[in-house]
Amino acid sequence: MTGPTREATADLITLPGTPLADAIMDLIRPVETPSVLNHSIRSYLFARLAAGRLGLTVGHDYHDDLLFAACAMHDLGVASDGPHKQRFEIEGADRAAAFLIDRGVPAADADQVWQAIALHTSPGIAERHGTLCVLVREGVALDFGGPLGADHVDAVTDEQADAVHAAYPRLDMIRSLTDAIVAQAAKNPKNAPRYAIPGEFLRERETFGRTRMEHACRSSRWGN
Repeated sequence: MTGPTREATADLITLPGTPLADAIMDLIRPVETPSVLNHSIRSYLFARLAAGRLGLTVGHDYHDDLLFAACAMHDLGVASDGPHKQRFEIEGADRAAAFLIDRGVPAADADQVWQAIALHTSPGIAERHGTLCVLVREGVALDFGGPLGADHVDAVTDEQADAVHAAYPRLDMIRSLTDAIVAQAAKNPKNAPRYAIPGEFLRERETFGRTRMEHACRSSRWGN
């Protein structure tokens, strides 16, 4: 079996390169850990592969800039410079939507990104709120390699996964992201509502020393 061509690999890992995408990278790069940043970008790359599996085409079924914005900023709620006064999904969604509106993105488009980020930890709900929510949820789930319930984990070949991970290494992502979510949740009771992801992560860490997600990901397709 031969691997992907150099051109195919370049296409696979190429980011939009638009002024908006560049501005988003400038926003998140200084305030997210390298591990969380890479996870966010891989989520976008995997979301594009999921779109192909679902028969969705860019420019017709979804806008690439909005998909990049939602994936790249989906964990902005755990950024080091955030106010940390709401659960991280909502805080990130608020920051992302405000950032987009400040740059002239129509309010309706910014709201699509808001929904995709706010609902990315809500399986069964995200999938009923439009294509962008579906793709962001699926891209994030794919980067966990299965434990989040990705329906299209086989949409990514081993060769594609190797190329994505070579460009954006995992860097102990599961632990790093969980650390960030737990730290944000611990700052304010409003950040950790019961039965929501941040609240349960915080309680599982306090009770067991690690979360069920961390345990499950030990046997996921990509590991940590």
